[in-house]
Amino acid sequence: MTMAVKFMTKNFGRYDIRSLASYMEIGGLTALKKAIQMPGDDIAALLTAAGIKGRGGAAYPMGKKWLQARAVKAAEKVIICNADEGEPCTFKDRTLIQNDPFNLLEGMIIAGYVIEAQHGYIYLREEYSYLKSILLNAIEQLTEKNFLGKNILGKKGFDYELHLCSGAGAYVCGEGTALIESIEGKSGRPRMKPPYIKQCGLYNHPTCVQNVESLSLVAAIVNDENNIYQTYGTKGEKNSIGTKLISVAGNVKQPGVFEIPFGITIRDIIYGLAGGLEDQPIRLIQFGGASGKVASKDILDTPYSYEHLIKAGVGIGSGAILVVDESTSVIDFLITTQAFFSHESCGQCAPCREGNRQIRLLLQKIKDGVHTQADIEKLNSIADIMTVSSLCGLGQASQNALKTAMKVFPDEFKIMERGVEIG
Repeated sequence: MTMAVKFMTKNFGRYDIRSLASYMEIGGLTALKKAIQMPGDDIAALLTAAGIKGRGGAAYPMGKKWLQARAVKAAEKVIICNADEGEPCTFKDRTLIQNDPFNLLEGMIIAGYVIEAQHGYIYLREEYSYLKSILLNAIEQLTEKNFLGKNILGKKGFDYELHLCSGAGAYVCGEGTALIESIEGKSGRPRMKPPYIKQCGLYNHPTCVQNVESLSLVAAIVNDENNIYQTYGTKGEKNSIGTKLISVAGNVKQPGVFEIPFGITIRDIIYGLAGGLEDQPIRLIQFGGASGKVASKDILDTPYSYEHLIKAGVGIGSGAILVVDESTSVIDFLITTQAFFSHESCGQCAPCREGNRQIRLLLQKIKDGVHTQADIEKLNSIADIMTVSSLCGLGQASQNALKTAMKVFPDEFKIMERGVEIG
């Protein structure tokens, strides 16, 4: 099976990213011109037929999401492109903005047409401030040529503007409602739900939030008259059609971003695309960023698909794959992960604020070899409480690595007394 493909990345290196004319020379904006002659429902149906799930981590069916947003009736609606790529080991969205900004914005304009929105916002993480000029330049040129603004391309009533906003470096703002609070000029803290943002989001307007990668697929799907996208993926598994952009990092020789067809194995990715490891063998692999689950090297021959990874006890999440070799212990890895979440918790809800701190302290006791059975039971209890009672995804998922590590690497948590294993 082919290990790397070019579908959503086919424009990389083919045009001057600061020139709209250069983008149009390679077929840019043909999808938008085609889309505005189609009913919005038909465009959403194309996304459904292609089996596209949201690429920010939740994997919600994209066509369904657009239909739901389209069905909401309001005088003003909003689309937000979530470019707050704060998940450690995830850097695929940055690569899309760096190499194909006009394609991302074309996808946003098509989304605006389908959802009948009047405004689109790109929320860019603070650490990506060097990408601002690329996006602002693209927005300016698209506005000058009436691909943005009033009556776009002569389509009466199709009025749509794009705005660029920057975060302040808070990981929690990757969560939709915290992101919206940040755009509104408030502290980036999650809102209580309901109401949900599809009814009451940015400035109380119905809002649809999509990931950079999700929107970067739109133009290619609209132009895909021969259904090339659907020839990729795992046969017979409707949930794993097409391709996925992944970011691979850690103890590999060639970390980077790769577009792969669903169905190639984890071994193909780590050893075929990322060049394998230097000297040490694999200790663990984490999928989907710091909030993702971990597995041992036994997962290497598992196909990379929604179904196979869930069955193996992990998931795709944001598309990150972190490879950790035996120079790092499981407990040290977990301590580092938990320290990250302790730092990034907004502190609004007690389960997340206190839970992450207590888990980190208990992990330190395990590292020091002074933990008891009561400590292990407390770890499980805190992790379970956080999962069901935290206000947002940060607290609900920040112990995923811990909970899976306790299953996959049980020996790391065994209790020792005077150097002798108990139990």
